[in-house]
This record gives sequence, C-alpha cells and structure tokens, in this order.
Amino acid sequence: MIEINLLPGSGKKKAGRRQSVNVGAMFASATGRMKDKFMIAAVVAVVIGAGGVGLLYFTQTVTGSQLAEREEQAVHDSTHYANFLRDRYHSEAVRDSLLRQINVIKGLDEDRFIWAHVLDEVSRALPQYTWLNVLGFSGTPQGSTNVVASPKDSTKKGAKPRRLATDIPRDSVSIRLMGRTVDIQALTRFMKDLEASPFIGNVQLDKSELAIDQGKEVTQFQLTMGYTRPDSTMIRRVPLSLSAR
Repeated sequence: MIEINLLPGSGKKKAGRRQSVNVGAMFASATGRMKDKFMIAAVVAVVIGAGGVGLLYFTQTVTGSQLAEREEQAVHDSTHYANFLRDRYHSEAVRDSLLRQINVIKGLDEDRFIWAHVLDEVSRALPQYTWLNVLGFSGTPQGSTNVVASPKDSTKKGAKPRRLATDIPRDSVSIRLMGRTVDIQALTRFMKDLEASPFIGNVQLDKSELAIDQGKEVTQFQLTMGYTRPDSTMIRRVPLSLSAR
C-alpha cells in the first residue's frame, strides 16, 4: 500500500521538534555547576588560608622561642662581661695611678739638676774677657704647674671611664743672662757654644749696647735661652763618694 504525503514539510517539522534542545535546562545546569566550582574554590581557599596561618603561627612561635633563648644568653653574657670589664677598668686605673706617681718622682728627680746643668754649660762656654752680671729665670717661674694633683675625671655616668693621663707636664724653663765683654766676637762664640749644648737651646740676643766700665768701653749684652731636657742616654751620672777619716 502506497501512502502519499499531501502536506510537504510536516515530517521535517516533527523530526526537528523531536531534536530540539532545552536551552533553559542547560543554562540552569551550567549555572549550578559553576556555583559548585566557586564553592569548592572558596572551601579550598579557606583551607589553604587556615594552613598558612597555622604554619606562620608555628614558625613565629619557634622563632620567638629561639629569640628568647638568645636574649637570655645575651643578658647572661652581658652581666658576665660587665663584671669582667669593671675589674679590668679598676686594674687599669691602679696601674695608671702607679705610673703617674712613678713619672712624678722621675720628673722631680730629673729637674732637680736643672741649675747644675745650666751653670756648668754657661761656665764651660764663657769665653775670655767676658763676665756675667745676672743669671736667673725669665717668664713663668718653675713649679707653677701642679704635677702631683691628678686631673679631674669628667666621665659621664654609665659611660666608659676615661684613662688617667700618666704623662706629667713639665714647666718650660726660660733663662735670662746679662753680661759684658770687651770683644764682640767673643759674644758670638759664646752664643754658638751655648746653642751647641744639649741642655740649652733657642739662644736669643735681646739687646747689645756699648757701656763704660772703669773708664773702658765694653759691650753690654742680654741673652734669653731655654732649658732643654735631653734624652736620659745623654746624661752620665757618677756616684758621689766621700772619704771619712
């Protein structure tokens, strides 16, 4: 039996209707799946964040414990070395005080021979036909500096104590010499011989003028010079012995 379709296109429409897709259902399904992914991502992020916070707390706790141990050790070492430094500063202070006292005695012992050296050098260099009228100090007198008193300690509280100066300041000794000569060349030799002495230096001619002495014309002069302290190796000391009967 042969059937003829008198309505062309009706079969295709039925087929097309059977193959139609439900777009709303597909969108709802995709939206649900997307919501599930966001939820999963949120949960994963929370878990990772909690783990990170826990790991950070653990590391910070360990670091804090280590720092506390180091601080305790540092405090212990600081106390130990503070006592050590205090003992060291005390020992250095005692040593410097003794050195200062020794240098004071040494300076006094060396300076008590100043005038003996000066008189010896002047008499050795004095030429013929020349004589002296005045020999004395010039400027600040000897002993104006107090070498016995220790300098004041101006160290602030809590600061490192300042070392005591062991060097003893010495007074500068200036000598004024006045005399007369009948030979001007003798005065020149006198000044050169004084300058060559290890105990006298900086010889200066203050003035030179003609004068009359017992009816004769002489040259009156005035010299200033400084006492120099030579090295101890240049000084030869001989023990003094006296014979008693």
